[in-house]
Amino acid sequence: MIDAPRVCGVDEAGRGPLAGAVYAAAVILDPNHPIEGLADSKKLSERKRESLAEAIKQHALAWAVASASVEEIDRMNILQASLLAMRRAVESLGMSPELVLVDGLHCPVIHFPAEAIVKGDSKVPAISAASILAKTARDEEMRQLDALYPQYAFAGHKGYPTAEHMRLLQLHGVSPVHRRSYAPVKKLLLV
Repeated sequence: MIDAPRVCGVDEAGRGPLAGAVYAAAVILDPNHPIEGLADSKKLSERKRESLAEAIKQHALAWAVASASVEEIDRMNILQASLLAMRRAVESLGMSPELVLVDGLHCPVIHFPAEAIVKGDSKVPAISAASILAKTARDEEMRQLDALYPQYAFAGHKGYPTAEHMRLLQLHGVSPVHRRSYAPVKKLLLV
């Protein structure tokens, strides 16, 4: 048995897309059950992310995924909404971390010692695990939104401002799940 401090990794997914919620995950890995292959979720194939997400859920001491809605993003801005999703994830763990390590420049307001680590998703395994859970949860939401709004092809571009997404947005207008505070969407609302 390794006696290590309970370190919680936290990361978000979905700050850049024009549609859908922003997701965050918090993970406390079990030092006695290391998970091979953890890395920044953006550097992994979708299949590898899905496989690692299952391993994380099975072997982590604790994990939680939370989100902030499109309405919250539009009301408070994407940074504050991301921090809110992170706080919700940490508070949903069911276990108190001794230290929270957050990917990026900012830490959410939480009742635990926290430290922001730039590029933490490629440096700290617990943050890598959180990035994987946040990304797979958000991708699943985008597949569900694709079923509700097939005309936008969300399952393919995941809400990011690709040429195809921009073309479909122009063609069909703004959906209820688009972020109205984002410039490309706001511009269409003004037309």
